[in-house]
Amino acid sequence: MASRRDTLLQQLGITQWTLRRPAVLQGEVAVSLPADTKLLIVADVPPAEDDPLVRDVLLSLALTGEQVYRLTPEQVTMLPEDTRCNVWRLGLSEPLTLAGTQLSSPALAELYQDAGAKRALWQQICENEPDFYPDAR
Repeated sequence: MASRRDTLLQQLGITQWTLRRPAVLQGEVAVSLPADTKLLIVADVPPAEDDPLVRDVLLSLALTGEQVYRLTPEQVTMLPEDTRCNVWRLGLSEPLTLAGTQLSSPALAELYQDAGAKRALWQQICENEPDFYPDAR
């Protein structure tokens, strides 16, 4: 149901706009990725750089810590719309609106305890190998 204000604005012929990213006006700034970023790790609580399991995954992808950027889902919405990067979603079931390959796994605490989840992550890496190793084509 339209409010009185909405009705009055419509009668006056005034177009109302809805912000796509209102958080930008609340003091948050756009996030820009370093040029050498090859993988985004997106999690509600991004893992520490020195986490052993994360280091093992990065080693398997032949990536260094400098080529990885850690973000929360809220920060991903602040990325430019044309951002293209491979993503590892830790504990996030819904795909992100970013172009690039998206790996999905349970949150890190659960991943440590679940060998099946580790195997599934490894299978995703193998299936998307050309996206992570473009020079191997």
